[in-house]
Amino acid sequence: MVLLLILGIRAWQQSGIASGPAPALAGVLLDGKPAALSTFAGRPVLVHFWATWCPICRAEQGSIDALAQEAPVITVAMQSGDHVAVTQHLRKEALSFPVLNDPDGAIAAQWGVRAVPASFIVDGAGQIRYVEVGYTTGIGLRLRLWLAGL
Repeated sequence: MVLLLILGIRAWQQSGIASGPAPALAGVLLDGKPAALSTFAGRPVLVHFWATWCPICRAEQGSIDALAQEAPVITVAMQSGDHVAVTQHLRKEALSFPVLNDPDGAIAAQWGVRAVPASFIVDGAGQIRYVEVGYTTGIGLRLRLWLAGL
């Protein structure tokens, strides 16, 4: 019974989630720099959706921050408030990963994200290779990035 419940929740979380060619993703990061998936052409990239109010996101934010020091990463702060609120959260938690703010959830809707955290590994050709909704380890993300680069 518990297994069926878990599988049902997982199916709901991933229903309608993007697959195949990655949706467009471009904008201005919180630090004022432009960001776009197209700048990573030829290299795999992690697109990570998270929220300041999400306890599971907080549990994995250290792994995401460490990975962003080694590999291409774009994170999207989904429905977490305005620019100031998200920037304050990053400072408080001593995080430096690149962030596109998505206060109204429009970017998340394009990617079919209904629950956070949600991680997408996009290969160098712009195809979504792996999707994970829920907690993911740093080792798991590194492995998926490596596999997407083969």
